[in-house]
Amino acid sequence: MNEYSLTEGSVLKKLLRFALPILGANILQSLYGTVDLMIVGLFTGASEVSAVSTGSMTMQTITGIVIGLTMGTTVLLGNSIGSRDYAKASRTVASSAVLFAGVGIGLTFLITVLAAPVSVLMNAPQEAFAQTVSYIRICGFGAICIVLFNVLSGIFRGLGDSRTPLVLMAVSCVCNIAGDLLLVGKMGLGSAGAAIATVAAQGISVVSACFIIKRKSLGFPMKKEELHPAKMETRLILKYGLPIAAQDLLTGASFMVILSILNGFGLIASAGVGVAEKICGLMFIVPGAMMSAVSAFSAQNVGAGRFDRAKQGMYFGMAITFAAGLCMFLLGFTRGTWLAGFFAKDLQICLAAADYLRSYSVDCVIVGFNFCMMGYLNGHGKTGFVALQGILSTFLVRIPVSYVMSRIPGVSLFQIGFATPLATLFAIVLSVIYLISFEKKRPAR
Repeated sequence: MNEYSLTEGSVLKKLLRFALPILGANILQSLYGTVDLMIVGLFTGASEVSAVSTGSMTMQTITGIVIGLTMGTTVLLGNSIGSRDYAKASRTVASSAVLFAGVGIGLTFLITVLAAPVSVLMNAPQEAFAQTVSYIRICGFGAICIVLFNVLSGIFRGLGDSRTPLVLMAVSCVCNIAGDLLLVGKMGLGSAGAAIATVAAQGISVVSACFIIKRKSLGFPMKKEELHPAKMETRLILKYGLPIAAQDLLTGASFMVILSILNGFGLIASAGVGVAEKICGLMFIVPGAMMSAVSAFSAQNVGAGRFDRAKQGMYFGMAITFAAGLCMFLLGFTRGTWLAGFFAKDLQICLAAADYLRSYSVDCVIVGFNFCMMGYLNGHGKTGFVALQGILSTFLVRIPVSYVMSRIPGVSLFQIGFATPLATLFAIVLSVIYLISFEKKRPAR
C-alpha cells in the first residue's frame, strides 16, 4: 500500500504521478467516440457523421453518469485507505462489485429499448435518424462493460493506483481503432461498424481487467464469502456517488438539449457542432483528469486527517489546469478549421465547427478552477454541493442562454458557443462561496 499512498512525500510530485496516468486514460477514453467520428468522417458522408456525433454524445453522457456513480467507490475507498481501515476497504470493494454489476445489466436493457425515443429527443436529423438509432442500440449492448470497467478503475484510483486503468484503457483503445479501420474503412459498415468496434473493444477491456485483478493484489485480504453488498458501505457509495451521477446526467442532458436545439439549424450545423464537441472533449481532458486526481488525493488525505495537504493538492491542480487550458484556448480560437479537418472532409462542416469552437474554447481557461474545487470537495464527501452547483449552472445559465441566443435572427454558432463559459463562471462563483463557508465551519485537526 505504501507504493500508492498519497498522504506522504511531495504534494506536487505525488499529484502529478497520480494525475498523468489518469490523463493518459482519459485521452484514450476520448478516442472511443473521437476515432469513430474521425474514421466515419473520412470514409462516409454527413449523415453518418451526424449519427456518430449524436449517438456518441448519448453514450458519453451515460459513461459520465457511470463515472460519477463510481466516484462514491473512489472517495469511500480513499478515505478507508487513508485511515488504514482495511476491513472497511474490503467491504467497499465487495459492495461495489455487486452493486455495479446490477447497474450494468439494467443500463444494457434500458439503452437498447430506448434507442429510438432518445434519438427523437435528440432531434436527430431525418437523414441520419436510422443510423443514430442503430449506433445507440449497438453500443447499448456493451453498457455492462462500460460499468464494470469504470468501477474497476474507481477501485484502483481509490487505492492510489492510476496506472492499471491506463493499461486497461490502452488495450481497449487499440482494439477499437483496429475494429474501426476494419469495419468502417474496409467493410464499409459506416456508423454501425463503428458501434460494433466500440462494443467489442469494451468487452476486451473487461476481460483484460479480470485477468489483471486475478494476478494483482489489492493490498488487503479479500474473501469470496465477502462478495456481497455490505449495507453501510453500499449506502455510503450511493450517498457519495448518486449526486455526482445526477449532475453528470443533467449536464450531459444539457449538452444533448443544446445539440437538439442546434440540430434545428440543419445537417451541416448538427455535424459541425458534433465535431466541435469532440474537439472540446479532448481539450478538457487535462482539467477532467485533474479533478479525478484531486478527488482521490483529497480523499486519502482527509482520511488521514491531513486537510492542509489536501488543500495544497487543489491549488497545484488549479495552476496546472490553467496553464494547459490557456494553450488549448489559443489552439481552439486560432486553428479551429484545421482541428475540425481531422474529423470531417466536408469544408462546410469544418467551418461550422470552427465557428462554434472559437467561443466554446474560452471555457478551457477557467474550467480547471472549478474542477479542482469540485475534486477537493468530493474528497471531503461533499458531493451533494458539487452536484447542486453543476445542476444550477446548467439549468440557470447554459441551456437558457443557448436557447435564447438560438432564437435571435441571424445568430451564429460563435455567439451560441459562449453559453458554456458563462455557465462555468457562474459555477465558480457558487463554488468559491461554498468553499469559504466550508473552511470556516470545519473544525481544525
